[in-house]
Amino acid sequence: PREHKHKHKHKHESSNPLSPFPMGTEAVTITTFLQQDETESTEFEKNHKRYQDLISTFSHSKGWRPEEQLIEHGGHWFIQRRLEGCLHAQDFFQIRPSDLMLCSHPKTGTTWLKALTFSIANRSRFDKSSNPLLKRHPQEFVPYIEIDFPFYPEVDVLNDEGNTLFATHLPHGLLPDSVVKSGCKMVYIWRDPKDTFISLWFFLGKEKSKRGPLNNLEESFDMFCRGLSYYGPYLDHVLSYWKAYQEDPKRMLFLKYETMRANPLPYVKMLAEFMGYGFTMEEEKKGVSEKMVNLCSFETLKNL
Repeated sequence: PREHKHKHKHKHESSNPLSPFPMGTEAVTITTFLQQDETESTEFEKNHKRYQDLISTFSHSKGWRPEEQLIEHGGHWFIQRRLEGCLHAQDFFQIRPSDLMLCSHPKTGTTWLKALTFSIANRSRFDKSSNPLLKRHPQEFVPYIEIDFPFYPEVDVLNDEGNTLFATHLPHGLLPDSVVKSGCKMVYIWRDPKDTFISLWFFLGKEKSKRGPLNNLEESFDMFCRGLSYYGPYLDHVLSYWKAYQEDPKRMLFLKYETMRANPLPYVKMLAEFMGYGFTMEEEKKGVSEKMVNLCSFETLKNL
């Protein structure tokens, strides 16, 4: 296992007075860089050359754009930037047992899951009119360990010790040792492969990339089916978490997007119980869970 050589920042109060997270909670041990001088390199920058040298030895293949390559690591394919972030998270990311990790392949319901978990964990702090989800995107509240953590270490949510929610698109076999060994709970959401591909292809097609236009639908679909896709092969990604769920079902909640969307209320209650924030009888009488489903509805999220 890699050696974790980094400083921990311990505090018991949020560094951001406008933070959406509770103050006064136990400190979470994650690498932060707020106290560094602006001219000092981040941990990622210090290790960037080492990551590049290591990645140069991995298998490379044509990507979904003319100037893009996919790189194989641990049986899965990544673009360069995401793989660098993966290696950095494996080196430096620390989690505590009481944190929650949201795990998913891209375009399988991650944003919705982030909205629901944030609402569940913070519902005692906001009324309907003051909930930050009315104005800010759920992605702002639950950082990715292989994206936000290495590349945007200054964001408020990473430096707020009250935050207990983290996310990743990494397959289970590439999770940092700290996550695997911590015993923290995990939620995995998956989706029909065809719908996952279509959503991913349209999402990427909207991006303006220096690496050129996206491959056409047929070529991209062929690559997706052969496993040559972002974080792919997709089914291997799903199965990596399914295996972990079977080995320790008390630690993981395994959700299917289509089933959950068809009847979200019982799954929201299940999610709350799993997180340790089950709805009280008083909250049930007030319809709190129903209001939460409405707050996190796709109609609300698409307007953000």
